[in-house]
Amino acid sequence: MTDQEQADAAENADTADEAAEPDADPDDAGLADGDFVRLAYTIRTADDGRVIDTTDEETAEEAEIDTEEYEFEPRIVALGAGHVFPSVEEALIGESVGDEGTVDVPADDAFGEYDPEEVETVKADKIPEDSRYPGAQVQIDNQQGHLETIIGGRARVDFNHPLAGEDLEYEYEVVETIEDREQKAAGMLGMYLQDAPEVRIETVVEEEETVTETDDGDEVVETEEVENEALYVTATQAMQMNQQWMFQKQQIAQDLMGRLDLDRVVIEEVIEGGGMGGLGGMMGGMGGAGGGDIEDALEDMDVDADEIADELDQE
Repeated sequence: MTDQEQADAAENADTADEAAEPDADPDDAGLADGDFVRLAYTIRTADDGRVIDTTDEETAEEAEIDTEEYEFEPRIVALGAGHVFPSVEEALIGESVGDEGTVDVPADDAFGEYDPEEVETVKADKIPEDSRYPGAQVQIDNQQGHLETIIGGRARVDFNHPLAGEDLEYEYEVVETIEDREQKAAGMLGMYLQDAPEVRIETVVEEEETVTETDDGDEVVETEEVENEALYVTATQAMQMNQQWMFQKQQIAQDLMGRLDLDRVVIEEVIEGGGMGGLGGMMGGMGGAGGGDIEDALEDMDVDADEIADELDQE
């Protein structure tokens, strides 16, 4: 092989090596299923641009949404958990921090097409009196709907989602990826409950018993220490009153354990206040005369102590 042929062969080898090398670091491949990401977003109806949800307070104020009732800040979502519409999730896969975009979400991918069969006529007495007006949100036989009309003893209720049949525009920005598991837990609970409670993850050392069988057929109980990770959630009053939490707490806890590799979820109820002072004041006047004078207590109740004493003597 001549010098020129050797040079050409080396150049071709270098070119082949470069072609074989990946164009990007696999770690920089972007978001993937199972990732947790903090997302800023605004959702609008496609036909008239009406804002139906946003994480931006200024946008909410412009849309005349009550800004006192909610905290407006980017939210943590878990890809693959159903926290965003499927078409939005598809757009987020492969994205990186700082990326922005707008996704057109068709009605059947959002809140479904409008179904006329979901409009029913029911007896008016199934609806509380203070909700018997057009537009009221009502719940009948565990179905949520809104009242269209009410005439006499009959009411027409639409059980379609209020946004059924609406195409949407989902504008987003990827703010950051989340690695801290406590932040992930708080974010997931925030998506479910619209309010992120206080959480902490602790490792608990516990004893577990295992039963083994010897060659002779005897059972032997062995005890060993194992480490279990538990998520502790401080239950707020709003959380305890949240209907989704009341009816789906088991599913929510299972989702948390599965996605965060936890062994259990512990809900802690915190009761604040001055204790039983009021009740003690009601019951302690007579029942626990303890530190006071029973005659004074009887006088406060407009009862003659001497009369009671005479009656007792007569018995």
